[in-house]
Amino acid sequence: MSAVLESVAAPLVAAATGKPRRSQRLANQGVRIGGRPRSRAFLLAVLPPVLGLALLVLVWQIISVKNSTFPSPAVTWAEAVKLFSDPFYSRGPNDQGIGWNIIASLKRVAIGFGLAAAVGIPLGFMVGRFRFLAGMFNPIVSLLKPVSPLAWLPIGLLVFKAAHPAAIWAIFICSIWPMIINTAAGVQRVPQDYLNVARVLNLSEWKVFTKILLPSVLPHMLTGVRLAIGTAWLVIVAAEMLTGGVGIGFWVWDEWNNLNVPHIIIAIVVIGVVGLVLEQALVALAKSFTYEEAKA
Repeated sequence: MSAVLESVAAPLVAAATGKPRRSQRLANQGVRIGGRPRSRAFLLAVLPPVLGLALLVLVWQIISVKNSTFPSPAVTWAEAVKLFSDPFYSRGPNDQGIGWNIIASLKRVAIGFGLAAAVGIPLGFMVGRFRFLAGMFNPIVSLLKPVSPLAWLPIGLLVFKAAHPAAIWAIFICSIWPMIINTAAGVQRVPQDYLNVARVLNLSEWKVFTKILLPSVLPHMLTGVRLAIGTAWLVIVAAEMLTGGVGIGFWVWDEWNNLNVPHIIIAIVVIGVVGLVLEQALVALAKSFTYEEAKA
């Protein structure tokens, strides 16, 4: 009973004396009371992904035991050590290290993705800004967006007469849609009051773009760019399997023809890691801006 009275009376006494409570004083000094210890928070952050990877390796090991043609994690690890001991060897145009193949694929992605950004982002601004252009392009985007990347490859081979520009074309046409759609959606969500004020102040279209549209649309635009880079990396693997030459997709197909399954598994892991790095780089870029939506 006395403890209850003390707990009720303490805030009243503190308010009467004007002295902050002990918990408030400690909080002002940066001392957390009742929070999770740092070691526990670190454990909760690290333990789930480690357990997930351990479960994946366990399933992999079980499959390799049941199927003798499927390499075990230990065999694949040994092959990976050999492979990455010299990733940049070159024994002719069709026998190059995995490092050269990754670089060749990244170059194609950079060109195709760069062209898509150069065309898609300005087009998205115009589609979102002008209703007439939205009426023109929205049906086209809705029609062409679901088309498979492999369906665009023959068009590229027919037009460009070569495998390298055809692969870049496939990346371009498949990664342009997320940038158009997200940029246009960001422009359309700009509050109309902002544009009304710009109209009252008789601002030029350039001022409207630089002072109102671009800061407001940037989080949506970066989301589209992030989605587009993932699509581009997916497309290049499929395109290179069909076009040949040097590239991670061709390398996977070449290893399949040689029935080298450990190298195929290594390539899958490498493709996943490179895609993850590309996406995280763009996430870090988005977080560098002080926009709440970009940090979400």
